[in-house]
Amino acid sequence: MATVYREGDISLLGKVAIIGYGSQGHAHALNLKESGVDVSVGLRADSKSRAAAEAAGLRVGTAAEVSKDADLIALLVPDQTQPTVWENEVQPNIKPGAALLFAHGFNVHFGRIVAPADHDVIMVAPKGPGHIVRRIYTEGFGTPALFAVAQDASGNARAKAMGYAAGLGANRAGMLETTFTEETETDLFGEQAVLCGGTAELVRAGFETLVEAGYQPEIAYYECLHELKLIVDLMYEGGLDYMRYSISDTAEFGDLTRGKRIIDQHVRDNMKTVLSEIREGEFAKQWIEDMNNGEKTLNELRAEAKGQKLEEVGKTLRALMQR
Repeated sequence: MATVYREGDISLLGKVAIIGYGSQGHAHALNLKESGVDVSVGLRADSKSRAAAEAAGLRVGTAAEVSKDADLIALLVPDQTQPTVWENEVQPNIKPGAALLFAHGFNVHFGRIVAPADHDVIMVAPKGPGHIVRRIYTEGFGTPALFAVAQDASGNARAKAMGYAAGLGANRAGMLETTFTEETETDLFGEQAVLCGGTAELVRAGFETLVEAGYQPEIAYYECLHELKLIVDLMYEGGLDYMRYSISDTAEFGDLTRGKRIIDQHVRDNMKTVLSEIREGEFAKQWIEDMNNGEKTLNELRAEAKGQKLEEVGKTLRALMQR
């Protein structure tokens, strides 16, 4: 069983520059600041996030400006823009020996960012969206996190990663050690096969099956999407056993006798294929090509998804529930 760590020395971090103030960036900056870390935020001069960061009491400058005296630079802008920000703003200004930190291993693992040998390259990946990382910290708890070292120039890179994770509050929930390769490949697989891709398609297929059979779209939406949160909350609280304990015996019998017919060997084989494409670099190649092409494919797929009947019905029902 993996070792769960609950300690980290934030004094090892020195001055920290957070590049980006989006979902993860704002949570990292604020949690670290409130943990006693000296934090600055790097943003474009015209960034809409600048006012929010300044209102939170954070020092704000451009990525180039805040990188100059930072002992640790956390590159938390989106994967698409990280290489450009690194090449044009951070790398020309990073001081000797400063550590470079990521919250996801994609660009390092697939060679889109290669730091000089005299810099630590580390990762701290909270297992939750930024707004959850922030909210749970303010409630006195923490979000679990993974930490890893890709390059240990100082001999102290691992301790820095653990200190950073502790500054986020991850030590309150537990920190697991991993590698950039393991985090990247498992994260991509989880997103594609279960958390986003798999779940979204399962919801859509269930909704469309009911509607095509003549049932009301609104009822299909409630059954296949709305109630999903209630089930996931039970899983989150106590695992699959607790979920099954909490639902009706009828629901549990249906779960245990029909679930494996939905997620059958064909689905498992497809999951293995998806994982192979991730491990062999095929997904990264396709995604990077689309990034370089202005994300044409992504934008086309977004437009197609927004036009689905499921989304139209959901928009109407959610508006009713908010009244």
